[in-house]
Amino acid sequence: MTRGQAVAALRAAGCVFAEDEADVLIEAARDDRTLGAMVGRRAAGEPLEQVVGYADFCGVRVRLRPGVFVPRVRSELLVRLGTAELGPYALVVDLCCGSGALGLAVRHRVPGITLYAADLDPVAVACARDNLADPGRVHQGDLFEALPAELYGRIDLLLANVPYVATRHIPFLPSEARDHEPRTALDGGDDGLTVFRAVAAGAARWLAPGGLLVSEITEAQTAAATTAADGNGLTATVVTDDDLDARAIVARRQR
Repeated sequence: MTRGQAVAALRAAGCVFAEDEADVLIEAARDDRTLGAMVGRRAAGEPLEQVVGYADFCGVRVRLRPGVFVPRVRSELLVRLGTAELGPYALVVDLCCGSGALGLAVRHRVPGITLYAADLDPVAVACARDNLADPGRVHQGDLFEALPAELYGRIDLLLANVPYVATRHIPFLPSEARDHEPRTALDGGDDGLTVFRAVAAGAARWLAPGGLLVSEITEAQTAAATTAADGNGLTATVVTDDDLDARAIVARRQR
C-alpha cells in the first residue's frame, strides 16, 4: 500500500487528519501488508493510538493495547498539578490507571518517586505493567481494595483519573471511545461522579498529611465534586486550563 492509497482510504473513512495519520501508520508498520491491515483497522474506527500500539503523552511514549483507554491531552493538567510540589522521594499512586500514562508521566518529571498503580480492568493492568516496568507495584482490583495495606496513610499524591461521563451521555461519545474503550473507563454513573465520590470517601485515610488527590471533572460537576471532597476530610480547589480544555479538582488532606 502506498502513502497515497493509505491517505485515500483514511480520508474516505472520515479521518480529518488523514495525511498525518497515514504518516504515523507508515512509520509504525513493518511492511506493506501490515500497513494495509493497520489502515483497515483505523478506517473501521479503531483509535489510531491502539492501532499503532502507543500514544505520546506529556513527554513520554505510552504503550497501548486494543481495548485500553487512550490517554487524553487534557490529562496533562493532572500531571502538572500533581508534580507542582512533589519531592523526589514521594509516594505516588495512579488509581484507575488504565495504561499507567499519568503515573509514567509524573515519574518522568520527578525521578525517584515510588509509584504504585491499580485498575479494575485486567487488560489495563497488563498494559500498565508493560509501561511502568515494575509489575509488583501494579495491582488489579476495585479502587483502594487493590492497594497494599502498607500504603495506608502514606500517599503523597493520589492521581485518580476516574470515569466521569454521565451514563446518559455515553451514547453521544465519539465512536472511537464508545466502541473501542472499556465502558468501565468512561461511565461515571448518573451524574458522572459515582466513582469520584467513592475515591473522595476513602482518600483522606490513604493520603499522608497534606497529601493531594487530583482528578478530572467537568464544569457542571464542579459544585458536587467540591462538596464530596470537602465532606470527607479534604480541602478542595478547582483549576482550569483553557488551552487544554481541562478542569481538575485538587483536594488536600487536612494536616
